[in-house]
Amino acid sequence: MTSGTRTTGEHGAVTAAYRALFDAFDDDRSQTLSRAELVGHLGAAGIKEDDPRIRAILDAAGEAEMDFAGFVTLIQHHSGLVQRAMQGTLAVPDFTGLTAEVDRMYRETLPVRTGQVADYIPQLARVDPEQFAVSLCTVDGQRHDIGDFDTAFCVQSVSKTVSYCLALEEHGVDLTHRHVGREPSGQSFNELTLNRQGRPHNPMINAGAIMSCSLIRPGLPLADRFDHVAQTWQRLAGGRRPGFNNAVYLSERDTADRNFALGYAMRESNAFPPGTDLRETLEFYFQCCSIELDARMLGVVAATLAAGGVCPLTGERVFGETTVQHCLSLMTSCGMYDFSGEFAFTIGLPAKSGVSGALMVVIPQLMGVCVWSPRLDELGNSVRGIEMCRKLVETFQVHPHAAQETRAARKDPRRRRNQSAVESVVALCWAASQGDLDEVRRLASSGVDLGAADYDGRTALHLAASEGRTDVVRYLLGRNVDTAPVDRWGGTPLHDAEREGHATVADLLRPTVPRQKQPRRNRPAPAGD
Repeated sequence: MTSGTRTTGEHGAVTAAYRALFDAFDDDRSQTLSRAELVGHLGAAGIKEDDPRIRAILDAAGEAEMDFAGFVTLIQHHSGLVQRAMQGTLAVPDFTGLTAEVDRMYRETLPVRTGQVADYIPQLARVDPEQFAVSLCTVDGQRHDIGDFDTAFCVQSVSKTVSYCLALEEHGVDLTHRHVGREPSGQSFNELTLNRQGRPHNPMINAGAIMSCSLIRPGLPLADRFDHVAQTWQRLAGGRRPGFNNAVYLSERDTADRNFALGYAMRESNAFPPGTDLRETLEFYFQCCSIELDARMLGVVAATLAAGGVCPLTGERVFGETTVQHCLSLMTSCGMYDFSGEFAFTIGLPAKSGVSGALMVVIPQLMGVCVWSPRLDELGNSVRGIEMCRKLVETFQVHPHAAQETRAARKDPRRRRNQSAVESVVALCWAASQGDLDEVRRLASSGVDLGAADYDGRTALHLAASEGRTDVVRYLLGRNVDTAPVDRWGGTPLHDAEREGHATVADLLRPTVPRQKQPRRNRPAPAGD
């Protein structure tokens, strides 16, 4: 057999896998699929219609119905993502459960109206303080948004993370940190203070970000340097190009006495690389702060950092793993202004805030979160953003240093629905009893035997029949499961349906049940079904 040639058995296994996927999408059992069915099921798993990874599939699908052969042709080069979505093996298997909790937290946080918008930059003082958005993206590109997620805002100090990463990528750790430290300052983000070597304390405060900007493509014209930064943001955000708020840029430049003072103090101590043009560097810094994104884009940027520098929507590596590691470390210790220590103590996640109300939170190897709400506390952090983070770690197992007992009391977003400690067969029976057809389909596409029985000999068909779950019964019968399995009391699904008075289910089962399979008269009603 030559390399790349499938055996008959291998070909059959591939065909069976495609058939399971096709059946999982086929809601009405019509043996044809519509574009709406594809979009609906992928959307439930968190894969949005505008995801560049499935755009080709959806464009090719068009509006016409497709049969099984057409489905195989359509997805054979993109089946990995589709299969994982339907099998529930993406980063967050129970994505609908996660999003329901996030929406609940959003609703509970919405009434919080303490704090004030930033007023030291006139343009920021005019922003509507009622706006509030939450967007998340997992490392597999599952996305969810709520609130004012399509409203653009300036990234402000969140830009410091990307500027630092660009400096590291260009110059490496040693050279970069000859010019900027990596310790918390213990001072306000714009305080007129440097470390003992006359360098900025870290890249997450104004002085450090100005220094990072001085290291980014210093030999190029300013326009080209800004294009390089903007293109990097675009790659981090999955291909969507960021905007630029010229009014904020001009407003920030005209109220920049403190930043100019920081620049002159660093120049006096010879902190800058040789040949640095201070005024141009400050202009560059103001421009980077004035880049505009919306919450959806910043959520994808956070997910790119969570994935170690690889954008989940494109698969492109934007930053190296070591670069991201260093950035996340400094975000943890220095990313939340004077609240950084308290945030690390209570929340424990890498994060960076900006005075526009933006907050970028990274849960490594799981997902990124953007919260945007313009009202700030006295330290310059979004009030609602901090509250959402508190609720996040109270609800989910995401605090990196939580004790085992504490973790056990919270939901694990990495765990599949209904499968915390039970095996897949028990999960199948549970889903059948609850009438959760989507979960039954996902389990089927992941290879679970639909006819398998639990320790009492009870199958998914038993449970669905007993509870009158007509849609699940039809689905199981369509998958050619044994129509008359016998449990340890001698009972069949038909007997369960008749006993519970589910006439429609009984009619579906009755013609196919052999007469010799009758339950013993002394069979008790099973407990715990």
